[in-house]
Amino acid sequence: MPLPSDTASGGRGVALVTGGRRGIGRAICRELAARGFDIAVVDVVDDDSGRETVEMVRQAGRKTLFRQCDISDTGSYSALLDQVEGNLGAISCLVNNAGIQVPVRGDLLDVSEEMFDHLININLRGTFFLTQAVARRMVAQTAPAAERSIITITSANAGLVSPEKGPYCVSKAGLSMASQQFALRLAAEGIRVHEIRPGLIRTSMTADVYDRYSPLVAAGGICPMRRWGEPEDIARGIATLATGAMPFSTGDIYNIGGGMQIHQL
Repeated sequence: MPLPSDTASGGRGVALVTGGRRGIGRAICRELAARGFDIAVVDVVDDDSGRETVEMVRQAGRKTLFRQCDISDTGSYSALLDQVEGNLGAISCLVNNAGIQVPVRGDLLDVSEEMFDHLININLRGTFFLTQAVARRMVAQTAPAAERSIITITSANAGLVSPEKGPYCVSKAGLSMASQQFALRLAAEGIRVHEIRPGLIRTSMTADVYDRYSPLVAAGGICPMRRWGEPEDIARGIATLATGAMPFSTGDIYNIGGGMQIHQL
């Protein structure tokens, strides 16, 4: 069940969630709305799924808007952030959730420059520079009205090697280092920076390997907790961090994968 909202105190601020229209992103939007955040839902696709997510936030009693944005287009950030701030107020929480997977899993030796560049431009370059743009605005706030945080979703593949999706792993490992860099730079500004590493989460992005991995999951060979994660598992972890429930934490990596990160002998 979602945790109770904070509407009695006027809310917790404004959260911008990239890749927010479905899957993990939708779960994050719903959970943060339940905790009292107004939500800017940002996604590269504008469709019924995005509108459904916006309606879910509204039903939770929070203000919201949807903005279509390709985060690899760095020139779009100023207008995006102006729209969010103009409609909802200063951003107090950025959740970097948007990302893509390799189009086809295959031999590392067959990776093309075009596919590599496309994936890196979205997953790593776009996320880095959007974080930079939001961080600049956060730093410029003279009297912040809410706890401020930047939370980046990477992957278990930031540390676990999967050669059949090499560029994806490279992008997530780079994001992990970027998160550490921003944590160090922003600590003195009172802005907490966190990294979430999901394990196997049941979404459209993992649908192509669901049948392959499910027997291993059930046997405990890939996930000690013997189940797939759900988008809500990630959302609840993010809500814990975004609400300041871990106040003496920044630059930390939170594995949410049912123990997938544990080395076994």
